[in-house]
Amino acid sequence: MLNKSGERELCYLIKIDNIEPIQGSDNCECAIVGGWHVMVRKGEFTPNSIGIYFEIDSLVPSDNPAFSFLEKRHYKVKTQKYTFGGKGNFISQGLLMHPMDFGWFSDDINVVKTEKGVHCLDDETKFLTSELGVKYAEAADNVRKAPSVDKYKKMAQRMGKKASKFPYRQMLKTNIGKKILFLFFGRKTKTNGWPEWVSKTDEERIQNQTWRFANPDEKTWTVTEKIDGTSTTFTMKRKGKLIVCSRNVAFDSPDKKCFYETNVYTEMAVKYNIEQVLTDILKENPNLIFVTIQGETYGEGVQKRDYSIKGHDFAAFNVIFGFKDGNVVRLQPNNMKEFLDKFNIPSVPILETGFHLPANCDEMLAYAEGKSAIDGLPREGVVLRSEEGEYSPDSFKAVSNTFLLKYHG
Repeated sequence: MLNKSGERELCYLIKIDNIEPIQGSDNCECAIVGGWHVMVRKGEFTPNSIGIYFEIDSLVPSDNPAFSFLEKRHYKVKTQKYTFGGKGNFISQGLLMHPMDFGWFSDDINVVKTEKGVHCLDDETKFLTSELGVKYAEAADNVRKAPSVDKYKKMAQRMGKKASKFPYRQMLKTNIGKKILFLFFGRKTKTNGWPEWVSKTDEERIQNQTWRFANPDEKTWTVTEKIDGTSTTFTMKRKGKLIVCSRNVAFDSPDKKCFYETNVYTEMAVKYNIEQVLTDILKENPNLIFVTIQGETYGEGVQKRDYSIKGHDFAAFNVIFGFKDGNVVRLQPNNMKEFLDKFNIPSVPILETGFHLPANCDEMLAYAEGKSAIDGLPREGVVLRSEEGEYSPDSFKAVSNTFLLKYHG
């Protein structure tokens, strides 16, 4: 679930919508939370009771005894399929825990009291990601690593005479001292941090937006294929330099190391001449202050799903313009494709236009199943963009359960 800042929250308070039996199971039942179906112990929850939901792709802290039962799963929350010895067939998504599992008290069906304060189901305090130390179980390319010893040596060289004076001399003798000094004397470049004008890529899952099905014919949608790759962002400000990013990290040089054997992000920037493309766009449009292209880098070694290609490729899903008057707009998928085709930059496959939502979440997830337009093998899912207006601010994703089980289970 995305919070008001557009950042993904992995753990939060929820209210149980319903409890249903699971065919083949005597000890477990299904708790329904929005569009999520989660297996829980029988009798643990009742309709309208409060719980703590952990989304799939959550990584819970291994040092919290409450999560010890996830040790065999490396403390990751994934989509799980249960057959109960052939008696049933149930797919459970996410994890549902009771506040009492953490020793927390609740004297109200909408409120939970923890060591750090009161959390209410109906506002932003419902998010518990930070308090419980839950992280996103993603590839290490999106995680900043501590500076290496070589960087500390370069830091000391940049400090000059200061490095030989007290207290800096003493601090350089210890690891903790080096880390503290790096905060002040580490090389500062404009691209070391995430560019503040760019929103990180993440779409809300349809399971968190079941309210959309109350009026499925209210608007029409363009359906694009969701590609299982690594999020890649290219952005440039007027009179600025090209910045290349993964989901969370900005890379300031083509040889900067990441999780993969080579830097696949800067590789795509070179392959599609992105720096020149963005430079030309800004020159031709004097009202722009920045332009951003976001998409997925996919292929060999990026994920378990390699899309039957050698090497790597890129497919854009966002083109975003920032104007001098403060407006920020995102092109509709068809407009995006037409725009990027001029620069020979590929876009994600457009599967359908004028699409109306089905009757419920289960039917939407069934629609997400299908074959990839890239290689004809199972696709990860779909992303839907509203067709209202020239630009498309409203969107969500539906991910194939079959795909999750096969490649991310």
